[in-house]
Amino acid sequence: MVRLSKKYRLRREFAVSKLKITLIRGINKAKEDQVATVKALGLKKIRSTVEQNDNPQIRGMIRKVSHLLSVEEI
Repeated sequence: MVRLSKKYRLRREFAVSKLKITLIRGINKAKEDQVATVKALGLKKIRSTVEQNDNPQIRGMIRKVSHLLSVEEI
């Protein structure tokens, strides 16, 4: 029997689900690094929406700018 490492199991769990991310507040008064994070997520205008894979990197980006976003699991 093959035993999967914890890292692989976590990656496998996150690969299945997706997140729907919507920009709900403007970024014109946000800090420079927050603006860069929002753009890296693929958001450009208020009420723009993107779908991203659910993984630790995306979760960290969302946490950094959570006050500007709305997030739903798909």
